[in-house]
Amino acid sequence: MITAAVEAIAISRKFGGRTVVDDVSLRLDKGEILGLLGHNGAGKSTLVKILATALPPSSGSARVAGFDVLSQPAQVRSRIGLAGQYASVDENLSGRDNLVLLARLCGASRREARDRAGELIETFALGEVAGRAARTYSGGTRRRLDLAASLVSSPAVLFLDEPSTGLDPVSRTALWDLIRRTAQQGTAVLLTTQYLEEAERLAGRIQLLSDGRTVACGTVDELKRRVGGSSVHVVLADPGTAAAAVAGLRRALGRDASTVPGGGGRLSVAVASAVDVAAVVRTLDGAGIGIADLSVAKPTLDDVYLSHVRPHHRGSTS
Repeated sequence: MITAAVEAIAISRKFGGRTVVDDVSLRLDKGEILGLLGHNGAGKSTLVKILATALPPSSGSARVAGFDVLSQPAQVRSRIGLAGQYASVDENLSGRDNLVLLARLCGASRREARDRAGELIETFALGEVAGRAARTYSGGTRRRLDLAASLVSSPAVLFLDEPSTGLDPVSRTALWDLIRRTAQQGTAVLLTTQYLEEAERLAGRIQLLSDGRTVACGTVDELKRRVGGSSVHVVLADPGTAAAAVAGLRRALGRDASTVPGGGGRLSVAVASAVDVAAVVRTLDGAGIGIADLSVAKPTLDDVYLSHVRPHHRGSTS
């Protein structure tokens, strides 16, 4: 039987009378990236702290790398890596010295520590700056060093709490590549992020939290399908034909097309397949209604998020 890298069952955490994490369960397997999404205060960071043994749960149980987070915290900590939103390295030490120090703290000999630091410096393309103090690094380079530091002990599980916060697009893309490579080498990655694009690019599965509870879980494609099908967006050559277009599509397809208010002849209609897309074109052409432009849009992860998060939380995914 394959043991999950992370398995949490009905985890809850209260602070006073306030429940921050409420009956959350999740599973993460070796080499998998699980994206944890949610608004500010959804419970993401609190859940990561519980799994990393920094906070005890109020109820429920969790095992990380096969060890119980409550009764075996030392074993859990020796098998995980954690990278938060901000670089946790010593700014006054060089990148190389930071990695050597961490390796020594993890029990490596001097030679083993130097060798491990060298491997990580090469992997994360830090060779040109390895001898410089970390305080001189750019934001993207600091994040690469921080991720390298979290992997010094070759962890079975890596917790990444909004790792690309504050990075420019180029640095963020480079960091994504490194995270993918880390998972491909067998490390299980739990990723919290405020960037929906980041979750879609990296995560094999996504778990969405709202007010401390799981409100959706599945692959990106599964979650999009639950929101609804695709839509055809049409721009009519003559805005005055919008009413006739809507009536014709209703008769031909048995469904309503919606016009965009003030859209100047723009309308959209839900479609289930490519056959329906062709039917839209045939119907309008047969009625002598000209098409200036046509596009097909699938549901996005933004649509998934907005369909599950309570209205007063919309506008933030952190």
